[in-house]
Amino acid sequence: MAKTSSVVKNNRRRALALRHREKRALLRATAIDPKLSYEEQEAARKKLQAMPRNGSMTRVVNRCQLTGRPKGVYKKFLLSRLALREMAHKGYIPGMKKASW
Repeated sequence: MAKTSSVVKNNRRRALALRHREKRALLRATAIDPKLSYEEQEAARKKLQAMPRNGSMTRVVNRCQLTGRPKGVYKKFLLSRLALREMAHKGYIPGMKKASW
């Protein structure tokens, strides 16, 4: 299991990124808009750079919400393959069962 501090840090990054999502999208669109003057585009870039780094979704690592595992995570469930398999075996995920043929 991952360190608790890395899981908490990642959850904090995710919350910050969701909070800044609209403002970042607006500034990004302004920064690359060819209809605006160069000075307006540059001002938008400066504001974008002044925002917190952890406010970007690219800083968020997909981690399992149960174990903190950083690899093999399903985005839909936010669970690692191992935790998803265990929960499916126990019947905690509706409609999911182990395949056998």
